[in-house]
Amino acid sequence: MNDAPLTVVVIPARGGSKGVPRKNLRRVGGIPLVARAITSARAATGVDIVVVSTDDPEIAAVSREWGARVVDRPAELSGDEASSESAVLHALGALERDGIAADIVILIQATSPFIDPADLDTAIDQVAAGERDSVFSAVASWGFLWRRGVDGMIGVNHDLRSRPRRQDRDEEYQETGAFYVMDAAGFLQARHRFFGSVGCVVVDETGAIEIDTEEQLAIASSLAPLLGPIASLDVDAVVTDFDGVHTDDTVSIGADGAEYVTVSRADGMGVALLRRAGIPVLILSSETNPVVAARARKLQVEVLHGVEDKAEALRAWARDRGIALDRVAYLGNDVNDLGCFDLVGWPVAVPHAHPRVLSAARLVLGSGPLGHVRALADLVLHSQRTKEKQK
Repeated sequence: MNDAPLTVVVIPARGGSKGVPRKNLRRVGGIPLVARAITSARAATGVDIVVVSTDDPEIAAVSREWGARVVDRPAELSGDEASSESAVLHALGALERDGIAADIVILIQATSPFIDPADLDTAIDQVAAGERDSVFSAVASWGFLWRRGVDGMIGVNHDLRSRPRRQDRDEEYQETGAFYVMDAAGFLQARHRFFGSVGCVVVDETGAIEIDTEEQLAIASSLAPLLGPIASLDVDAVVTDFDGVHTDDTVSIGADGAEYVTVSRADGMGVALLRRAGIPVLILSSETNPVVAARARKLQVEVLHGVEDKAEALRAWARDRGIALDRVAYLGNDVNDLGCFDLVGWPVAVPHAHPRVLSAARLVLGSGPLGHVRALADLVLHSQRTKEKQK
């Protein structure tokens, strides 16, 4: 018999946002903010169900794509004045009507892009053990706070005449806003995130970043590559376009009409690493120039080029090899890749892709004109290594 509590995560994600328009769909490290929240929640071992509460069809579609259950939030709970608590209460009610009663409920804010699943599990354990009724994420702080008074600045948490050293002061805690783990019955009674015995989990300062402005979004985007991949590209094959993916999307033409393109040696190594790991690679291109086949021979991978219907060619290629399309990552850059995007589980775009391609992508790779195939290979291989460690 399993006596473990049923833990439900609720992620409120309205479509409207004044500070950063369409904030919950903006990308950090190539991944929409709401998808990052879903991914962190699903990676926590103590989480059973992840729910996104939204009034927005696009957010709902992205949330389902990343593995969340969606609760449609009514208009009266979707305005600027609506509280996060109201969204959580509504979501719990919707789940209860489906026969799902949470023991522990977690409010996660999608605007915190770097939530560590281990921190979530620590907070869940405190509530599950009855040590605390409500646990929030926080960072340690020794900062001197001030507020404006009528006659000037007034010290809030310190005496103006005393400046004790950091080591002589008591540690204080600043709420990050990233997550709140609560006993569900207590929350339903209090109808607020803080009640009973309140505790906190001290998180790394990167987990304290909360995005409310374009500047904060830019800072988070700069940090994302340093914090490791959040996306787990667990796929069985990698398929790529050629022009604009393996190349910088430019061409040099000689006096004899011969065309020359520039490719990346890093991409070549990425393909080699995929082959060594036993992951099939296909170059799929509408380009008829023999340079495509020449590059494929150099990389020792399959190639289909001069193809008019890339989606049908991809479907046939995967069928002949017994590869499920939802287990394929496809890397593209232009509108003739959209048909393939619709077929695969991981549509991935290069950063300079056509706007329609960027919009349709599940993941957008980092900046730069070249090296995108290597970047995708690194993500796929990271996922493969993670799976092997978990066996």
